Amino acid sequence: MANQLIICEHCDCVYEKVTLAKHQKAECVRCAGVLQRYNGLSVQQRLALTLTAAVLWTFANFYPVMSISLQGLKNSATLWDSVVALSLGPITFIALVAAISIIIAPVFQLLLLTWVLSFALAGRRSPAFKLCMRWLEALRPWSMLEVCLLGAMVAVFKLAGMLDVMPGIGLFALAVLSLLLIRIAGRDVRDLWDTV
Repeated sequence: MANQLIICEHCDCVYEKVTLAKHQKAECVRCAGVLQRYNGLSVQQRLALTLTAAVLWTFANFYPVMSISLQGLKNSATLWDSVVALSLGPITFIALVAAISIIIAPVFQLLLLTWVLSFALAGRRSPAFKLCMRWLEALRPWSMLEVCLLGAMVAVFKLAGMLDVMPGIGLFALAVLSLLLIRIAGRDVRDLWDTV
């Protein structure tokens, strides 16, 4: 019976889980918070998307996000370069926050998802399943790739008027990675409790 209950994370109201159709979501009647969303992905699809996201993370972190050139001088920057540049200034703490939110938190999400989903594919729970699920939930607000993507796109458009700016492979990988992480590591990850 307890497996069929869901608690609103905003107002703690308790409901019975319902089976949702495509594009449906269940909302709390008290506070209108979203309780459940339809998730049409199987475990195999989630694992495939997670491995794809891991490859994209590699491209986003080791290939240039943008290249800037002016009068024959050319420079390119990766996500790591931006963190290093922040660490050299007086705001080293911001560099640490940036490293956590755009590099460390996403890679830990991907590692945890790969671990949990590879065991779920075999129809069983992974070792330390509860700890992994708690960490996945804790890392979700810290992963801010979409904010980084927005900042990079603003920089490309702002600098394009003054310099020759070329978006790099890293920017495209970052864009697709942001969308994938929202899809596979969002709130829908909670239904893994019922899958295995």
